Amino acid sequence: MRAVVQTVGRARVTVAGEVVGAIEDGLLVLLGVTHADTPQTAQAIARKVHELRILDDERSAADTGAPILVVSQFTLYGDARKGRRPSWTAAAPAEVAEPLVTTVVEALRARGAPVETGRFRAHMLVESVNVGPRTILLEL
Repeated sequence: MRAVVQTVGRARVTVAGEVVGAIEDGLLVLLGVTHADTPQTAQAIARKVHELRILDDERSAADTGAPILVVSQFTLYGDARKGRRPSWTAAAPAEVAEPLVTTVVEALRARGAPVETGRFRAHMLVESVNVGPRTILLEL
């Protein structure tokens, strides 16, 4: 599982003109799933995101109660080392990825995090204002 975690002043996801998820002063998490990922991987990345000390004064979302916006992003597993057209073979198929993304969201909520999401399999417009800027790549 891969996650790009950004500190944001605000972020939102719009699908077909409707805002489906929005936060202020928190974390935007772009989340990719690969074939080897399991519910245990999802639990582990949720813990890591929640406890990651990248907010002001080296604090985490667990420390501050900062909201988290989780957006599924299969393209994190795109491979463009050969040619100009990325290969998506390392990305898990939607039937595998969607329940694991849901597991991450549920695990974050179980930890007390306020969580918003994008919409799986939708064409999303993701807007964010990066603070810092701070962007971390997590891979488990």
